[in-house]
Amino acid sequence: MNVPTDLAEILAASSVFKSAYLVGGCVRDSILQLQVKDFDIEVFGVSYQELLKALEPWGRADLVGKSFGVVKLRSKNGENYDFSIPRRDSKTSVGHKGFKISFDETLQPEEASARRDFTINSMMFHVAAKELLDHHGGLQDLRAGILRHTSDAFGEDPLRVLRGFQFVSRFELEAAPETIRLCRSMAHTYPELPVERVRDEWIKWATQSKSPKLGLGFLSATGWLQHYPELAAMEGTPQDVRWHPEGDVWIHTNYCCDALVGLPEWRAQTEEDKLCLMLAVLTHDIGKPGTTQLIAEDGNTRISSPAHETKGLPLAESLLKRLGMPIRIIEGVLPLIQNHMIPAGNLNERGVRRLSKRLEPATIPKLCLVMQADRGGRPPRTPKSSEDLELLMEKARLLTVDKGGPKPLIQGRHLIQRGWVPGPNFKKILDEAYEAQLDGQFTTAAEAENWLNTRLSK
Repeated sequence: MNVPTDLAEILAASSVFKSAYLVGGCVRDSILQLQVKDFDIEVFGVSYQELLKALEPWGRADLVGKSFGVVKLRSKNGENYDFSIPRRDSKTSVGHKGFKISFDETLQPEEASARRDFTINSMMFHVAAKELLDHHGGLQDLRAGILRHTSDAFGEDPLRVLRGFQFVSRFELEAAPETIRLCRSMAHTYPELPVERVRDEWIKWATQSKSPKLGLGFLSATGWLQHYPELAAMEGTPQDVRWHPEGDVWIHTNYCCDALVGLPEWRAQTEEDKLCLMLAVLTHDIGKPGTTQLIAEDGNTRISSPAHETKGLPLAESLLKRLGMPIRIIEGVLPLIQNHMIPAGNLNERGVRRLSKRLEPATIPKLCLVMQADRGGRPPRTPKSSEDLELLMEKARLLTVDKGGPKPLIQGRHLIQRGWVPGPNFKKILDEAYEAQLDGQFTTAAEAENWLNTRLSK
């Protein structure tokens, strides 16, 4: 493991750390040769006070985790480390926090590691001895691509199911059958979870997945998809095989999410934009279950879902609110859903300007990513050419509306300069002016002034 220099110095400086182990995600990610962002250290055979005293010379010790036996250390180099002592958890009531915690200096690594959620997170590494402790077969499971719960204690915390949901997608794992069965038996515990914890796991799924459809498949297999009825309704909703040979709406949505992750442009986005785009792709066809119908045509029948992009808006909004997503994210997702069926290659300049305004706070390039993912979610059908999307983005750039709708060229100050007093007609004139601008009646400040003079002279 590539242990930071200051952390190695801390662990070598005192006998307090003779039985200190790196634990959890930092061990897993090092084995996977991923960048380690958080180092967690579990120290055996010492009290909380002894741990705190040993850390005080090395930086600022934060006691916010005292009730959990955790000391958060900000080292002199500015790095953050979480040190903890072994504890026993006993379930006392329902809910993610319904545990009684007691610290136990005599607890041994094997028993302590058994309380971790999955075997891949139960491995421990002794820095000085360069020794990996793997009491539960985590290394074998990690190499085999298997997600397996560590012990029966898994069933005490429903949040662990949602952690499994995002883990299988992030690390491209397959859940063990016994873990699927255990998670299914826990489906009734979902209401115990606070919305902010649900949100955090969904955000990790949406922004860090290598294969989002694996997590969606995990939700379906464990019965946890029922807690998101808007998504569950997609299962079994048919589509026209001419356009969707891959299967029903749920299968299509799964493939679309994976297609989005495969786009270099998505990987280059900020974390917030990744979240917005993934949630838009997840919900872009959420209106189909309620609109899908068989239509008779020339003696045959075909499947159609008219206006599904509009009918899906309240469903998507309701789902995202229950997931605890920030309002700004929801506001960015909805216009992407509403406009994902536009004829991208047939828009003139007027249409491009108006589209850029309808999409706000989203943008035309983001809509094109959603549409490209939609086209990529129809295997074995070859995705439709993206030439029309490239043309749309080029038009948006030339019209300088690729980052949002055009800024109004006529504002209140222009009316005040002409002797107008703010009042009811103010907004009417400004709205009319902006509509004219979107229509292309003027595109420069000088043209705007001429238009306004003509309009006010009537």
